[in-house]
Amino acid sequence: MHTTVVDVSPDSPHHEPRRKAAGRRAARADSAPKLTFMMRLRRDKSLILMTLPVVVLLLVFNYVPILGNIVAFKYYDPLVGVIDSDWVGLDNFRQLFGDPLFWQALKNTLELSLVQLVLFFPVPIMLALLLNSVLSSRIRSVIQSVTLLPHFFSWVLTITLFQQMLGGAGLLNQFLRNHDMTPWNIMTDPHTFQLLVTSQVVWKESGWGIIVFLAALAAIDQNLYEAAAVDGAGRWRRLWHITLPGIRAVTVLMLVLRLGNILSVGFEQLLIQRAAVGHDAADVLDTFSFYYGIATNNYGYGVAAGIFKSVISLLLLWGANKLAHALGEDGLYRR
Repeated sequence: MHTTVVDVSPDSPHHEPRRKAAGRRAARADSAPKLTFMMRLRRDKSLILMTLPVVVLLLVFNYVPILGNIVAFKYYDPLVGVIDSDWVGLDNFRQLFGDPLFWQALKNTLELSLVQLVLFFPVPIMLALLLNSVLSSRIRSVIQSVTLLPHFFSWVLTITLFQQMLGGAGLLNQFLRNHDMTPWNIMTDPHTFQLLVTSQVVWKESGWGIIVFLAALAAIDQNLYEAAAVDGAGRWRRLWHITLPGIRAVTVLMLVLRLGNILSVGFEQLLIQRAAVGHDAADVLDTFSFYYGIATNNYGYGVAAGIFKSVISLLLLWGANKLAHALGEDGLYRR
């Protein structure tokens, strides 16, 4: 019986045809003509046509209105128009920074934003971790549906429900009266207004935030958990060394977006409740711009407050993105 030994080393003659074919493919790739911009445009015309309506809507409703910021430097008269209105330079900004009501609104905005950042931001993460540990998919689906449902309620309905629970004639005060205790109308108490607003946000928006973190948890390789369990790692060690690092990038990204939007704390929500607690507690930058700018026909003043908010938000977003890069994450974009 004869055995034929074939040399399979890289230098073997058996590999020569394969190397020649690979060389010909590489040569064809190098000699292929480069696609010009118009060639790529014709190649991707179907995709471009699909995205064109979205781009048009974005330009019309997000970028064209930016031109209206010129009103902040004018004494705008609707009867005359933007172009023919008198220029006032920085007078609107000087008036804004000298207004104590503006600084009160800014103070309320920052305080409410920090309270929501501390009390609301971790809630979707914790709920997602709890749901991820539930073994029954049916129970998980029910809990997720129940927590997601309030997101689709309007703020009018949400505040009405809270009024029925915590208002002067609500269930809480009925219970207090039935037990000979002093009633407490939480809905009109300015001292607890920030906690009330935050609790409304937690109840309404936590379910929506869970979706993002559940998707991040689903992307973690399950083999890591199995290997850690074989090595004797308990549930808490797997959580600390696998789960939390696995959702770190998403958490940092959501934090960056939240910090960039920190001065927007819910215009409609606060507008509805402003009359109940007073402007000292409920006025934020958005409601300030509306009441002391648009509602009083002082459009330039209101737009000046809006520009101030936009500039500060942009700086916060830039700083938060730099912080994300310092932590080793991509943030809004890769470095």
